[in-house]
Amino acid sequence: MGLGDAAGRQLGAGARRHLARLARELGETANLAMLDGEMAVYVAQAASSHSMRMFTEVGRRVHLHSTGVGKALLGELPDAAVREIATRAGLEPATDRTITDVGALLTAVGEIRERGYAVDDGEQEIGVRCFAVVVPGVPVPTALSVSGPAARVSFEFGERAVPLLHEVAREVAAELSGS
Repeated sequence: MGLGDAAGRQLGAGARRHLARLARELGETANLAMLDGEMAVYVAQAASSHSMRMFTEVGRRVHLHSTGVGKALLGELPDAAVREIATRAGLEPATDRTITDVGALLTAVGEIRERGYAVDDGEQEIGVRCFAVVVPGVPVPTALSVSGPAARVSFEFGERAVPLLHEVAREVAAELSGS
């Protein structure tokens, strides 16, 4: 196991109770992911109690341009780095809603920076919506998300979820910094 994998597992273990709180209070699956080169890797998850729910394997690597956590992470990087990652990794479509143009990705990243959160609206998987925020001030860019079926995870849901995601992200950051 590499140093990055070990750090990710330790971070994931420390964040599980925070993810459980998100899943409990919002009723949907909560995830923690870290930037890993030009991909994001899921390091922890707390599952929704609904029978129809999202499940992403811990350790799974996903493209940044098509996921909520990935786009939140891109929002922390300068445009030149976003462009470089998009060029190296490519912008392959996961669905017909996936951003596949560098200019459109940069526009979306700018919007994420302005509003302080990312949305995956069927871009990784049709019928699934995800809201994601970064964990501030941690050494490796890290993001929290909550996701589920778009029928339950509406934009109105996001109005309730995003402030809680930010609150929990600050708690995770404080715990990691020892404050």
